[in-house]
Amino acid sequence: MIRRSFLGAVRLGQHRVLPGIPQVLPRLSPTSAFGSSTDSLVSRFCPEKTDLKDYALPNASWCPDMLNLYQEFLEKTKTDGWVKLPSFKSNRDHIQGLKLPFGLAVASDKSDWRIFTRCIQEEGQGYEYVIFFHPSKKKSICLFQPGPYLEGPPGFAHGGSLAALMDETFSKTAYLAGEGLFTVSLNIRFKNLIPVGSVAVLNIDVEKIEDQKLYMSCIAQSRDQQTVYAKSSGVFLQLQLEEESSQ
Repeated sequence: MIRRSFLGAVRLGQHRVLPGIPQVLPRLSPTSAFGSSTDSLVSRFCPEKTDLKDYALPNASWCPDMLNLYQEFLEKTKTDGWVKLPSFKSNRDHIQGLKLPFGLAVASDKSDWRIFTRCIQEEGQGYEYVIFFHPSKKKSICLFQPGPYLEGPPGFAHGGSLAALMDETFSKTAYLAGEGLFTVSLNIRFKNLIPVGSVAVLNIDVEKIEDQKLYMSCIAQSRDQQTVYAKSSGVFLQLQLEEESSQ
């Protein structure tokens, strides 16, 4: 999702100035901030009709475990309140009417922008993943099958590839659970290596929301839950969104 580094000395909610940044995001009025409900955010994020390609759909590279887990959670979208999130090539296609802080603006409307975890176009070679979100529980499940272009140690996924997907899943969850957009911090403790072509299941929970920040945790493990690959925690900053365009 949209990311920006924040220095550790910054106190969110205090009006301090960072070097090279003209102004710090102001504290939002409680009466106007974060007025979008989780349901409305999910509805905006998951359009019913679109010509955009959804990269979070099964393809020929998915292994049997990935396909079986996908079908299991797809069934839960019918009965247990889970929502399968589409994954377009750019966050520009997901989030409309977003007002960026610090005077930032999109400099170009080039059509070839791609989110980092969707930058490898060949099926099965890079990131194969799908995220399911539960609006009332404010939690997500991400099914991740790393391809050979994500290799670190021979035959295993690079730890950075898992870190990037944890951040991406955190950010999508933070946005839908409470308009969280900017990564403030991300802490990871790696436990075991993920074999290339196997499936890792990422369980993300929103622990609390306070002081314009969302605190989340994640555990990545094997399908049978016998192997823990990594544990992480993340903090995301909430931002007030502009109203959705009436187009």
